Amino acid sequence: MLHFYAHGKLLITGEYSVLDGALALAVPTKKGQHLYIEPSDQNDILWESRDKDGKIWFETTLTYNEISEAQIANPEDPKQRLLQLLRTAQKLNPQFLAEKTALKITTRLEFDRNWGLGTSSTLVYMLAKWAQVNAYRLLELTFGGSGYDLACAGSETAILYQKSLGEPTVYQTTFNPPFSDQLFFVYLNKKQNSREAITNYRNQPKAGQELLKNKISGISETLLKCEDLTSFCMLINAHEQLIGRALNTTPIKQMHFSDYTGSIKSLGGWGGDFILATGSDIEQDYFRSKGYQTIIAFDEMVLD
Repeated sequence: MLHFYAHGKLLITGEYSVLDGALALAVPTKKGQHLYIEPSDQNDILWESRDKDGKIWFETTLTYNEISEAQIANPEDPKQRLLQLLRTAQKLNPQFLAEKTALKITTRLEFDRNWGLGTSSTLVYMLAKWAQVNAYRLLELTFGGSGYDLACAGSETAILYQKSLGEPTVYQTTFNPPFSDQLFFVYLNKKQNSREAITNYRNQPKAGQELLKNKISGISETLLKCEDLTSFCMLINAHEQLIGRALNTTPIKQMHFSDYTGSIKSLGGWGGDFILATGSDIEQDYFRSKGYQTIIAFDEMVLD
């Protein structure tokens, strides 16, 4: 049996602007996804995707003819997406699956698949490892995106990530603020579609893009060195205002949590998945009172 593993991810700074070359701070999560490949006594490929509780959330049979002729008519169809990934991996490495062996393939998530921690990106990373192809190239030819999530998938530490024309630049770093007990993540009870979020960003006017990139890069670097919560809050508040103007969108604290005493920052695509909030355990009750029950401490979520 072959086994691969990838960490989930959270983008702390640089959402959207990372696509245009801004330096972004991202962290791998403690929980990720497994990929198991074993011989099968059936024909073709039996694919099974299991959630964090071990329940099957997607299963299908793939024929080698389907893989070689893969066409994407509906990008939201998981089987078509899977066929696209496998076909693209074959194009990048013609030896991949060339023997057409009968296989049983199982994926197993450790996190809730609605959380936006990287169900797709961890799969891309693991398939690239299995197929022995460049993960960034596989992503570029299929899902698209900046690629920071692939860097997190294989990292044991926080990273500073910068997209460029060739291979992205990835700096291994440490992000363990002394006030981490005052940081927590709140799930907003809805999953954000990454492709839709990127399209919305791309449709915004591009005036001032270079200035935005430089300001966000500066915040990413400064945030790493932050020793006190007050300075941290000032930085994430400034980040929210900058991205809000770039998207022509009101930051989430002003929109939904204006009476909250701490600071709040969107993570990844605005409008869904997780937010980062500052405050004590007592202040977490503010979000619970509004119906947000999934609250995870920084040290519980982020890989050390």
